[in-house]
Amino acid sequence: MKILFVCLGNICRSPLAEAIARDYAQKKDYQVEVDSCGTGSWHIGEAPCPDSQKIAKIRGLDISNYKARQVCKDDFKKFDILIGLDSKNITSLKELGYKDALLMGDFGFEGEDVPDPYFFDGFEGFDKVFDMIETCVKNLLDEKVRK
Repeated sequence: MKILFVCLGNICRSPLAEAIARDYAQKKDYQVEVDSCGTGSWHIGEAPCPDSQKIAKIRGLDISNYKARQVCKDDFKKFDILIGLDSKNITSLKELGYKDALLMGDFGFEGEDVPDPYFFDGFEGFDKVFDMIETCVKNLLDEKVRK
């Protein structure tokens, strides 16, 4: 199983989802490959934003070596599941031709979008976003990979 987490710029939410998924899959001995990307090109090659790195470190994960990349059509063939962190990401994926993307919030928050913390004022809220992503990632992997 190969899963791709998709957000807007690949510097906040999707790197967290990727790291959480890697960690949880390893702990559960799930056979899954994970990656992350963004729909936009603004941050290609950049490390995750400092606040995402900070919350990851607080929670025992290191995302400092991750580098942002943009989704491409080859990803549609390479990955079994594409997960959009919010409904705008799902719409962008559909516009690129991928019709079957799943919404992260459907795996624990009744279809709620995971808010983009890049637009928060300061660090406040990154813990909430981390908790949302962690809950959804665990539910996703337990449902789709555990089989």
